[in-house]
Formats: sequence, C-alpha cells, structure tokens
Amino acid sequence: MKEISEILKAYSEAKATGKKTALATVVKVEGSSYRQPGARMLVTEDGLLTGAISGGCLEGDALRKALLSIHQQQNKLITYNTSNDEDVEVGLQLGCNGIVHILFEYIDETLENNPIRLLQQLQAERKPAIIGTLFSLQKQARQDGTILFYRENVDPLYSNKIAFELLPDAKKVLEDKLTILKRLNENNNTEALIEYIAPPVSLIIVGAGNDVQPLVKMVEIAGWEITIAEGRATHATRKRFPEAKQIWVGKPEQVFENINIDHQTYFVLITHNYKYDLAMLKLLLLSDCHYIGILGPKTKLNRMLDDLLNEGIKVTEEQLNRIYGPIGLDIGAETSEEIALSIVAEIKAMMSGKTGTSLKYKTGKIHNSAPYVE
Repeated sequence: MKEISEILKAYSEAKATGKKTALATVVKVEGSSYRQPGARMLVTEDGLLTGAISGGCLEGDALRKALLSIHQQQNKLITYNTSNDEDVEVGLQLGCNGIVHILFEYIDETLENNPIRLLQQLQAERKPAIIGTLFSLQKQARQDGTILFYRENVDPLYSNKIAFELLPDAKKVLEDKLTILKRLNENNNTEALIEYIAPPVSLIIVGAGNDVQPLVKMVEIAGWEITIAEGRATHATRKRFPEAKQIWVGKPEQVFENINIDHQTYFVLITHNYKYDLAMLKLLLLSDCHYIGILGPKTKLNRMLDDLLNEGIKVTEEQLNRIYGPIGLDIGAETSEEIALSIVAEIKAMMSGKTGTSLKYKTGKIHNSAPYVE
C-alpha cells in the first residue's frame, strides 16, 4: 500500500500540472525477479518515476516504453528475459534468472474506471481489496489492463464483461488472501492477475520516550500507519512524532477505546512504566490482536503474568502465543536504533509467517510465486 499511496500522490501532482502519465505493472514473473506481480511504477511524460518494478535494472528501459505508451496513448505489454545475458532484444544482461512481463497502461482521464481511479478506491476505507488486471502474452494483442476493483459488501467496479466474469475468482482470492494468475484464453494467451491487497499495517506504539523516535522513523519508511499512545501529554506530541497518523494521550482504558483493531494491527508496549504496560496488556489479551510486543527482559514478562494471575486472570496458551517478550529478533541489538530494527524485523517476519532466519540457509526461492488457477 505504501507504493500505491505514493503513486496516487504523484499522479495527483502530475494531473494538477497537466502532465500525462502511464502506469507500469509487473503482471507475471517466470523464474526469479527482484519484484513480484503487483509491483507498480508511475511514469510522467517528463520522466519522473514513482514506485519500482525492479531493483533499478529495468527502470531505464521501462521509462522509454512508458513514454511510448503515453505518446501513442495505448497499453503495451513488454517482456524482459533477465535470465539470458546475451539477449540482444533486451540487451540488459541482468542475470536475475527470470522472465518479467510488464504491462504499461496509458492513464486516460476520460475513462470512468481508468487504472488510477480503481487504485484510488483502496484509500476509501481500511479493508482488504482485489485488483484485477487483464493482459495477453501474444504480440500485437489487445491489452485491457486494470479492469476490476472488488471489496466485500461494496459494489464492484469493472470495465468490461470479462471483469464481471472474474468476480467469483475475486471473491475466492479475497477469502484466501492469496494473489493468483488465471488463464482465460489459451488461443491468444490471455491471462488475469487477480491481486489481493491488504490494508496498511497499523502499528500501535504504547510509549513516547526517546527510544520510540527511531522506531517511528523505521516504521514510517516501511509505510506502516503509526499510532502513538501514552499517558504523558508532555511526551506524546505532534512535534516529537510528526510521522504519526494518530496520537492518543490518556489512561490505558481511554486509549484502548479509541483504537480500532483488525488483522493488520500490531501493538508494542514500550512506555517504561510497568503499571501502564500491565494495564494495557490486560486489555489486549481480551482483544483479537495477534501481536503484542513487550519491551524488557523475560523477568518483566514473568512478573506481569504473575500479577495477572494474582488478579484472577490466567493467561491461556493461545493468549501467550500472541505475546512477544522480550520483543524483537535476536540480532545482538544494543542501541535504540538497533532495537527498533529488531522490532520491525520481528513484526515483519511474524506477519509473513517466517522465523527471521538468514536467507543464506534457504534452499528454495526467496519469493512465493502467484499460483495459477484454471
């Protein structure tokens, strides 16, 4: 969502100054690639790039293709064979060992459901959504592009009959939370990227001390939404935390009432105030929050569990599995900045279902490929 948000902002600025634009989207990857299907980049007619479709190796040639799309006002599909160092057609010599198919879409403001307008629907509310993109691997074939926006309990937006026919697949993707590729017509190699897009990660940082500042900066770079919650009005201020989307000051019960918790919400307890952290932990154990990180040694967590037990609150195995204390991956962190890095890394690993081990020991592919469905 961070990349999409930046693209939408850049588009707004381009539109305000009358600049034409094109949207480049990775729609299919065969083998290895730095970016996976769904990666996007906006290109303006004066060459400004927002977003990324690779690690920087494809962007130069992609800029030329995007400018051609803008000039001709036509969608185009370009295939980059990064596995062949002697590919004279591409001439990129990337050595990524993969084939990357990128769709370039001219943004036509006269079209009611152009790609940007469909992407803008993602910002309407904090809910997961589906974006459908139609493309053909056959040369000279029509490239329909981004044609579908679907969100549960909301009327879908679609551009043609094929998009309407993809609605059952969109519902299944939303249910499974898994992006897929679907073959539609083998005769002209028509396929659809049906992409699951989750709402931004919401990190609630309970605490506003100096050690929270580097954590907030790292989280902001990651594109997560930040909420600061504290009991001290002198610490939880907009001046100290300009990156925060929300700042709540009050007792744990007051703060808790103002926070919406969904499957993308994560909590970090880092106030250095034992009683405040304990009160917040008690509330969170009754919520659906599946990550509760607690700063401090194991002895602190054990004391908290004992104090809860003395109040007649026995923490279940399921609740204990949601508590991460001491917080962070074991990377030898010492400084506030290093501890912030270990916290962000642990949360990212947890949400991805990973353990945080070194990729050096991974035997398979780094990225999971979007599966095909018939």
